[in-house]
Amino acid sequence: MLDPLASPLLRRLILGALLGGLVLLSWLVLTPFVVPVLWAAIFAYVSWPLFLRLERLLRSRHLAAMFMTLFIAAAVIGPLIWLALTMQREVGGAWQEFVARAATGQLTLPEGVSRWPVVGPRLHELLDEVRRDPNALGAAVSEMATRLFGEMGGVMGGVGRNLAKMGFAVLALFFLYLSGEDLLRQVRLAAGGLLGARVEGYVEAIGATTRAVVYGLVLTALAQGVMAGIGYAAVGFKAPLLLGALTVLIALIPFGTPFVWGSLALWLVLTGETGKGLALFLWGALVVSWVDNLVRPLVISSATRIPFLLVMFGVLGGVAAFGLIGLFLGPVVLAVALAVWREWLEEQGETGSAP
Repeated sequence: MLDPLASPLLRRLILGALLGGLVLLSWLVLTPFVVPVLWAAIFAYVSWPLFLRLERLLRSRHLAAMFMTLFIAAAVIGPLIWLALTMQREVGGAWQEFVARAATGQLTLPEGVSRWPVVGPRLHELLDEVRRDPNALGAAVSEMATRLFGEMGGVMGGVGRNLAKMGFAVLALFFLYLSGEDLLRQVRLAAGGLLGARVEGYVEAIGATTRAVVYGLVLTALAQGVMAGIGYAAVGFKAPLLLGALTVLIALIPFGTPFVWGSLALWLVLTGETGKGLALFLWGALVVSWVDNLVRPLVISSATRIPFLLVMFGVLGGVAAFGLIGLFLGPVVLAVALAVWREWLEEQGETGSAP
């Protein structure tokens, strides 16, 4: 009698099923750690030149990895936790003051603003709705923030839920510094077996896009935060540094800063400071937002061959699809897709020109 397992096709099917099950089970086990590892990979890649210099200085990879991990944690994760905790407290106090003023009728629109075309009537309707039910506006704002900013709303709403992810990201960052080169070599070897020599072009596109997006987003956000902080201080807000830091965080999302300075300008108008509100609105529209329009395209487009419009779509679509990590995943995915498209066009051109 023939052994049914002796059939090559059947053995391949069983092997494929076992491998597929192993991949699925591995994915289920590792899913909670995917986002922290991706954050760690981004920080490790961007800071890798500095890590190599520190390694040469200390003559020890373990010491360099430890100091770099502590530095990244202190420079990035620490301020984020401080900002989230502070904003959770400050926003709660500001919202209670807003509700109290709305309930007692202290929020009114100046006559000049009331006569503005289109905007004036709409502001009157919004203010009437707030007076009738202030909590309804709070629910609407919370839902909008969660929908627009994804994980950022979760960070602001409860930092404790994200501390474990941050801890895993720091741990993964340390081991990426230690073994990142070996891991990248293995990934290139495995990808090369599937895609051939073209994998080098894809890796180059991923690296250049990641670096350009990180630098473009961070530099733009910092520039917008500084300019916005100057405006907040000029109109007399008590915590311009805190508001500027919030603006930096929101500025990571393209065109996100108007939600900060626009809301503050509207608050000034509603509390009777019409001149200051108009001044802050003009400063935000003419100065802060133009930083986004000039610095970000200059940094990103000059470092990659990707049109800035495609990068913008990648950032916004990535945030909608993957949360905050989509700030970087979205542009990288589109960069690889664009590299494949250009390679296909080149192959078609060579085929068309062949005799």
